[in-house]
Amino acid sequence: MKLGAEDFLGRWRIAREITDFRILESGTLEGEATFIQAEGKLNYSERGTLRFAGGAPVLAERRYRWVFDEDNVHVTHDDDTPFHSFSRVGAPVATPHLCGDDMYRGTYSFVRFPDWQVTWTVKGPRKNYRSVTRYARG
Repeated sequence: MKLGAEDFLGRWRIAREITDFRILESGTLEGEATFIQAEGKLNYSERGTLRFAGGAPVLAERRYRWVFDEDNVHVTHDDDTPFHSFSRVGAPVATPHLCGDDMYRGTYSFVRFPDWQVTWTVKGPRKNYRSVTRYARG
């Protein structure tokens, strides 16, 4: 199955599990993500409540842009700086992304679409965590 931009349009419920291996704590984020088409791109925004054990809940937000070509999706930050790309078919693995000295490695799973998930493993001198985000139509 080759997913297109139209498959992602609209609202999604998100549930994220975060395991921070540096501080040996886990956290969650519950919220909503939205894809809106604009100028040939999909604008992605998410907003949710982030909770770590023993800490106060925090509002968390992210924004990205997705651009589809024949075979891939190219994801940039909201200022258009590159983040990663992934294939539109198969079991997509994101291209690695170096942020400072921290390496981001991601995988997407669309086998149960419209439910899908993204897993990121981040390792480096400042970060060492894994996050798994599950998406379901909202």
